[in-house]
Amino acid sequence: MAVDENKLNELLGKMLGDVGAAMGAALVLLGDKFGLYKALAASALTPAELASRTGTVERYAREWAAAQAAAGYINYDAASGKFSMSPEQALLLADEGGPAFFPGIYEVVAAAIRDEPKVAEAFRNGGGVGWHEHDPCLFRGTERFFRPGYATHLVSEWIPALEGVADKLKRGARVADVGCGHGASVILMAQAYPKSEFFGFDYHEPSIVRARESAHAAGVADRAHFERASAKDYSGTYDLVAFFDCLHDMGDPVGAASHVKASLNPDGTWMIVEPFAGDRVEENFNPIGRLFYAASTMICVPASLSQEVGLGLGTQAGEKRLREVLAAGGFTRIRRATSTPFNLVLEARP
Repeated sequence: MAVDENKLNELLGKMLGDVGAAMGAALVLLGDKFGLYKALAASALTPAELASRTGTVERYAREWAAAQAAAGYINYDAASGKFSMSPEQALLLADEGGPAFFPGIYEVVAAAIRDEPKVAEAFRNGGGVGWHEHDPCLFRGTERFFRPGYATHLVSEWIPALEGVADKLKRGARVADVGCGHGASVILMAQAYPKSEFFGFDYHEPSIVRARESAHAAGVADRAHFERASAKDYSGTYDLVAFFDCLHDMGDPVGAASHVKASLNPDGTWMIVEPFAGDRVEENFNPIGRLFYAASTMICVPASLSQEVGLGLGTQAGEKRLREVLAAGGFTRIRRATSTPFNLVLEARP
């Protein structure tokens, strides 16, 4: 087989960059854990100053900073010997309350690497790996990664895109957030709509405990309630049911859809937020699709295959396949309410 040397070198260069990024994932975790990014966002610092302000050892801080500058995540001034961050770098890496905070996804990456032996076994035997079986950094990282997007879009764009829902919530409505995790979306809605009552459900008990703590800290515990329940057995009747980035993880999404239909008031709405994807595999060959397919392989498909039915939708199911699932669950009025480069928001009514 003839080898094209130019193509070989091109692929080699790409893989070299990927390996550097993979090794750098641990450095992002360290920068986040020790507040190194936050310190550099505040002022330009030498490695010694950085170490002093963060309670770390100078030799490690120096090597870390050089690696981050080589990656383009921070900046270096040779004349002063100081490292710093631009406003853009700080927004992505240091501002946890901002709209673009990114280190959370690196915790998800860490979980994928730590749990590779479990997924490898599933590759061999066809079984699954339940959400609860993953390293705990997955649960924390998922909330930290998705929360900025929800904070940016949920109240200002996604809910207003649903027919009549924003007005209901302003007047006072009952809302279920199924697969709520640590409760970030519930808390955001409870803060925005104080006359409504919100119920978060998740089968993962540690996440429910964490969600209750967060709701109390946010001052919304009086109207944001959390209970352990699955998508097929949560109780109550609601004006709005929301699924945020979780339908594709479920073993029986059709069964979940049927339960949503039974739990809605006659004029109720189901909001389904899913990772954005085209309907054909090749439409997702881009940086976002690459990330989502990787997460799907290591987390989402194993989660689905660990449950009854095990449909295995995956993160890149696409709108056509999602509509088929919703229709099979009894929904007849389905439309795309809105979308972002990361998310597809569907509205379903019985």
